Amino acid sequence: MNADMTADMNLPAVATLVPHAAPMLLLGRVISVDADKLCAEVVIRSDSMFYGERGVGAWVGIEYMAQTIAAYAGYHAQQRGEPVKIGFLLGARRYECSRSWFVAGDRLQVEAQQVLQAENGLGSFSCIIRESSTQQQLAQATVSVFQPHDAKAFLESEA
Repeated sequence: MNADMTADMNLPAVATLVPHAAPMLLLGRVISVDADKLCAEVVIRSDSMFYGERGVGAWVGIEYMAQTIAAYAGYHAQQRGEPVKIGFLLGARRYECSRSWFVAGDRLQVEAQQVLQAENGLGSFSCIIRESSTQQQLAQATVSVFQPHDAKAFLESEA
């Protein structure tokens, strides 16, 4: 962890940063955060959401990335004294994962680094999932998101 990153003991609970309730809150905790990046942890258990006969499908990695981006946005909103707002996953480009499944006992670090943030709420993040103990990269993608200034008005205008 580099010197300008905040250690996990100073960070709020992930549930206060991501506008999801259990069981859809998939992240366990925030490990570190700085101006451009947030790293979260996911521990795979047999009772984890989306866990099936073989584990959690690798496709769920995109949702881990999206929730890490949400935690990043929520953390920085709180730092500015603003409420946590909902956002929208627009898509993921070049999602590649070296596994088909995440299995019970896996401890994953999910990192989202901001690449672009436009005034209109569009954002792009470079995301990586690593195995915690070995730091082996398991998955990567570029994830596009949208966070409108007023989500309620945006949703009502689209109805």
